[in-house]
Amino acid sequence: MGVPAPLPNLAAPADLADLASLRETYKRDKAAVLQTLANSGSAVRGLKQTLKQLAILADGLLIQLWQNAGFAPELALVAVGGFGRAELFPHSDVDVLVLLPPGQTPEGDPALQAQLERFIGSCWDTGLEIGSSVRSLDECLAESAKDITVQTSLLESRRVTGNTKLFTEFQKQFQAAMDPQAFLVAKTLEMHQRHTKFDKTPYALEPNCKESPGGLRDLQMILWVARAAGLGHSWDELARKGLATPLEARQIKRNEALLGLIRARLHLQAKRREDRLVFDLQTNVAESFGYASDITPEGRLALRASEKLMRQYYWAAKAVTQLNQILLLNIEDRLKTERGESIDHFRPLNERFFEKAGLIEVASDDLYQKHPHAILETFLLYQATPGLKGLSARTLRALYNVRAIMNGRFRADPVNRQTFLQILQQPQGITHAMRLMNETSVLGRYLWVFRRIVGQMQHDLFHAYTVDQHILMVLRNVRRFFMAEHTHEYPFCSQLASGWDKPWILYAAALFHDIAKGRGGDHSQLGCAEVRTFCRQHQIGKEDGQLIEFLVSEHLTMSRVAQKEDLGNPEVIARFAQRVGNERRLTALYLLTVADIRGTSPKVWNAWKGKLLEDLYKSSLRVLGGRAPDANAEVEARKREALIELARQAQPHEGHKALWDTLDLSYFMRHDASDIAWHARQLSRHVAQQAPEQSRTIVRARHSPVGEGLQVLVYTPDQSDLFARICGHFDQAGFSILDAKIHTTRTGWALDTFQIVTPMLPEHYRELMSMVESGLTQTLEQQGPLPSPSRGRVSRRVKSFPVTPRVTLNPDEQGQKWLLSISASDRIGLLYSVARVLALHGIHLHLAKISTLGERVEDTFLISGPALQHNRAQIEIETELLQALQPA
Repeated sequence: MGVPAPLPNLAAPADLADLASLRETYKRDKAAVLQTLANSGSAVRGLKQTLKQLAILADGLLIQLWQNAGFAPELALVAVGGFGRAELFPHSDVDVLVLLPPGQTPEGDPALQAQLERFIGSCWDTGLEIGSSVRSLDECLAESAKDITVQTSLLESRRVTGNTKLFTEFQKQFQAAMDPQAFLVAKTLEMHQRHTKFDKTPYALEPNCKESPGGLRDLQMILWVARAAGLGHSWDELARKGLATPLEARQIKRNEALLGLIRARLHLQAKRREDRLVFDLQTNVAESFGYASDITPEGRLALRASEKLMRQYYWAAKAVTQLNQILLLNIEDRLKTERGESIDHFRPLNERFFEKAGLIEVASDDLYQKHPHAILETFLLYQATPGLKGLSARTLRALYNVRAIMNGRFRADPVNRQTFLQILQQPQGITHAMRLMNETSVLGRYLWVFRRIVGQMQHDLFHAYTVDQHILMVLRNVRRFFMAEHTHEYPFCSQLASGWDKPWILYAAALFHDIAKGRGGDHSQLGCAEVRTFCRQHQIGKEDGQLIEFLVSEHLTMSRVAQKEDLGNPEVIARFAQRVGNERRLTALYLLTVADIRGTSPKVWNAWKGKLLEDLYKSSLRVLGGRAPDANAEVEARKREALIELARQAQPHEGHKALWDTLDLSYFMRHDASDIAWHARQLSRHVAQQAPEQSRTIVRARHSPVGEGLQVLVYTPDQSDLFARICGHFDQAGFSILDAKIHTTRTGWALDTFQIVTPMLPEHYRELMSMVESGLTQTLEQQGPLPSPSRGRVSRRVKSFPVTPRVTLNPDEQGQKWLLSISASDRIGLLYSVARVLALHGIHLHLAKISTLGERVEDTFLISGPALQHNRAQIEIETELLQALQPA
C-alpha cells in the first residue's frame, strides 16, 4: 500500500465541514489498509506492518485534531495500551492519555475543560473509536501504584504529540517507581484469574484469541514483565539476554503472527471489535485464510474449513502456553538472581533429576538428547514422587527442544513402551501425568495416533471439548471413581470401582475410546483396531487386552440401549446381557459409559440418565448371574416392594386392588416399585369410587425421586391427541421432558408418567407442583382442535452447525408395533410438533424415550395405529415429521 494522503492542515477551531473532510480522508485511507489485510490470504509476514500503518493513520488524525483544539504547549498526548505499542487492530479502541503538568487539573480550568470536550468529541466525529483519560503526572504515578491495570497500560506508553520534556519526565519517574518483582506477582495472579474464566484451557470451542489461555494476552504479559524488569522490549532482545533460545523466539513470533492475523480477520468479518472465534464467524475467517471444506468422492463432508482453521489455532495456543511457562519461570529466576536472592534449593531425585521448589529439574540441558529414555521417566517420576507440582522452566525447555527425537524409533523402543505402561498402571497421578504429557506434546509424540486428534473439534452439538480434551476429561472421571475423596459424587460407581482390581484397564479404554474420531467410518471399530495394536506392542496379556478392546468397540452401546430402548422389555435386557457376556465386562462398560457421558458437556449429564444406566446395569447383572428373564417373577417382586411401601404410608389394606386390576403386565414391567406405589396412593381411591360416566382428569406432581426436576402423573380418559396436548402444555410452560412412560388401562384410561425439568426451577417446589397440577388439568379438560406448533428459534450454535433432521420408522421384533426414531436440532416446541403429527394421523403412543444431547435431540417412540399398515400413509407421516423437525 502507498503512503496515505496527507491530512488537511486546518486552523482551530475546526468547523463541521473540516471534520467531515478529515473523517472521509481517514475512512478512505483506513479502508485501503484493511483491503490489503483482507487480500493477504494466510500470509502473516506483513501483519505487523499493517497494524503499524493503522496506528500511523490514527496518529496523524490525532495530531491534527490536537492542533485544532489549541492545547497549551505544556500538555502532551500519549498513546497507551495496545495503541502505545504502535499497533492497532482494525476495530480496537484508540487509547490515549492527555498528560497534564504536575498540579494541573481540568476541574480548575474551564477553558481546558472545554478544549478537552471539543477534542474528544472531534475524535469520535472523525471516526476514531477513542478511549481517553486525563491525568497529571502525579495522578498517573498515584493511580499506577494502586491499580495494576493502569500500571500495565502506562508501561507501553509513547508520545503522539505535545510536550516532549513532560513525557520524558513521566517515563523517568514511572520507571523509577516500578517494582519488577511485585509487578510479576500481580500479573501472574491476574493471568491465573483470567485463565480460570476460560476454564484454564486453550481448547474451548469458541476461544477468545486474545484473552483465552494461549492467546495473545499471554504473549503480551511476557513482554510486560520483561519490560518492567528492564530485560527487553522484544523477543529478539529476550533471546539475546538468554531468557529465550533463538528457536523459542522464532516459534513465539510465528505463533504471535498467526494469532494476530486471526484476530485481525475476526475484526474484519464481524465489522466490529470481536476477539472470540464464535461459530458464526469461524467459517468466514477460515475461508479468508484460503481454507476450503473437504468433500469425499461420495459427496460427504469430510472436514470443514473451520475445523482446519481451529486445528491450527489450537496448535498455536498450545505452543504459546508452553512457551509462556518457560519464559515466565526464566524471568522469575533472573529477577531473583539480580536481587541477590539464592536460587531455590535443589534436592536430588535420582542421578538425572532434581527437585527445585516443587518442580522437576533436569540435571543437564542435554539430558534428553543423551538419554531419550528419560523423557517418559520424567512423567513417571512426577506421578510417583509426592509433593511435585510440575516441571521447571529448564525441564520444559529441554522437552520442547527434543520433540524431533520422539520419532518412530523412540515409540518402538521396548524401554519406552515399558515406561509408558508403568505410567498407565501407577496407583495415583494418572490424570495429572497425562494432562502434563499432552501440554508438553509428549503424549501425542509417543502415541502417534493421539496426535491426530489433538485440537480436533467435534461438531456434533454434543461434545463441548476438542477430542483430546474430552478423552482426558473421561480419563479424569474414571480416575475419580477410584478416589475416596470423590465417592460422594457417584456413590454407586465408587462402590463398583472399589471392587475392581485393575483400574489401568479402564484408563487405557478411556484413552482410546474416541481415538479414531474424525476419520470417517465407525470410530468405535477403528479405535478397537488401534487399541489392539497398542496392547500387542505393549505386551498386555490376552484377557486384559480383549477387555480393553471390548470397551473401546462397545463404549456407545450401553448409553444407546438405556436411552433409546424399552428397559421394561425382558428381551431388551436379555439381548444386551448376551452382548456384554459377563459381569466383569458389564461393570467396566458401566463405569466407562458414565465417565464418557459426564465428559462430553456439562449440559448432557443428568440424574435421569444416571438412573436409566443404573437400572440397565442391575437388570443385566441379574441375567448374567443366572436368572433367566422372567416377566412374571419380576412383576411379582415389584408388586411386593410396592406393597411394603404402601404399608409404610398407612394405605388401606387392598386399597390398591381396584387400580391394579385395570393394569396389565407391561405397566408393571415399565415402572419401578416406587412409581407403582405412588400411582396407587394417588389413584386407588379415585378408581374405586369412579362411576362409568365420570371422566375427571387427575394430575399429580412430586419432586422427582432421582433428585432432578418433577415427576408428573396424568390419569385421564385416553384420546389419540393426549400426548400432543400434554407436550404442548409443557412446552408453553417452559418445561423440558426427559422421559415419558405411556400406558392405557384395560378400562380405556391413560396412565402416563413424565420426568420434566425447567431451568427456572425454584428452590421451593410446592408452588411449581401446584401450578403444573392445575394448569395441565385445565389444558386437558378443554376441548378443541390442536393449536399450530410454534417455530421456536434455534440457538446460535445450532445455526452454525445444524443437524440434518432424520426420521426412521421400523417394525419392532414382534411385528406388532413400530419404532419411530427422530434426530434433529433442539428447539422450543419440537416435541409438540412431532406429537401433533402423530395425533393427526391417529397414531397411538406406547413409550417415549426423550434424549437431549446438548443442542441435539435423539428421541425414540414405540407407536401403533392402522395408518402404519399402509406404505402410502407411512411415507406421508415420515414426510410431515421431517417438515416438523425443520428449524424455523
